[in-house]
Amino acid sequence: MQPADLYQKALRFEFLSIEEGMFLFEHAPLTELMYVADEMRKKQVPHNKVTWQIDRNVNTTNVCIANCKFCNFYRIPGHAEAYITDMPTYRKKIEETFKYGGDQLLLQGGHHPELGLDFYTKTFRAIKQEYPTVKLHSLGPPEVAHIAKLEKMSHHDVLKALQEAGLDSLPGAGAEILVDRVRRLISKGKCGADEWLAVMHEAHKLNITTSATMMFGHVETLEERFIHLVRIREVQSRKPEHAKGFLAFIPWTFQDVDTLLARIRGVHNLTTPDEYIRMIAISRIMLPNVKNIQASWLTVGKQTAQICLHAGANDFGSIMIEENVVSAAGAPHRFTYKTMQEAIREAGFEPQLRNQQYEWREIPAAIQEQVIDY
Repeated sequence: MQPADLYQKALRFEFLSIEEGMFLFEHAPLTELMYVADEMRKKQVPHNKVTWQIDRNVNTTNVCIANCKFCNFYRIPGHAEAYITDMPTYRKKIEETFKYGGDQLLLQGGHHPELGLDFYTKTFRAIKQEYPTVKLHSLGPPEVAHIAKLEKMSHHDVLKALQEAGLDSLPGAGAEILVDRVRRLISKGKCGADEWLAVMHEAHKLNITTSATMMFGHVETLEERFIHLVRIREVQSRKPEHAKGFLAFIPWTFQDVDTLLARIRGVHNLTTPDEYIRMIAISRIMLPNVKNIQASWLTVGKQTAQICLHAGANDFGSIMIEENVVSAAGAPHRFTYKTMQEAIREAGFEPQLRNQQYEWREIPAAIQEQVIDY
């Protein structure tokens, strides 16, 4: 294999094989990968804008029986710190989100053994009844699969009921690495890779827009990362013509502070900035049918994320008014709506506020600056 031939194949937006992708990852100079990915980005997103978002991650519950070995957030049923978020709390958090210019809640939680479909549909309807303009980017394939198992229902029927109750879009949560060998080691209690992908395909058939993620830098092999990428693009290829499918792909690094993976198995995140930038470029190259590639500033920091904007990424994600899960494992980075825009401008791009559908928004006139407690 010759890198130049593979670059040309990528620039024609053809699918590279796992072997071809791995060859580039291992042998191509980073500057060349960045150039190819950046050229692809310019064709798919032909402007000098980098999009970003204002939303808030609110957890429906911290009770979970999945026992993921990278999660410090969850509590077992009956734990003294276990909670289920109530409507007064949602009201407070939604009104704060509006004050800070946000338009969306990313509602996620644990695999609570007693919270079925009725709980989620009632919660969504109650929120939408009081706040009809707020967008619900909520749950994820593992939670949908968990609800389907509790209710003995199909993924389609669960998704349809959630959609009718107010679900606007489905996050790519719980993907980790879409290889069951890895999932058995780090997230045995979650759905398998095939089921995660099946839930997403059903969402696309219902015209529910989704995103896809990858958490890497733990027990996976390089080949398993590429299997993950290929499986994502295969599902995207099968979406109905009318559906947007996966609007974005977000690779992020395993955060290891005080996790079971680190404490018991000795697994640590050794991902370097160079490797993360290389992974962003490869994501653009391997996923020519996914338009938006997001740099995970939350896990890699401002400077690395800025370089990613020259390596195929076109989106900076959300300022995350609130985020509890990844932060609990050591992610220290924070942005406000002002510092987010400054970071994008520093990298040589024009910041553009967006919504979850990647439609551009104006920054609200009455927006307030969020005070960050470091």
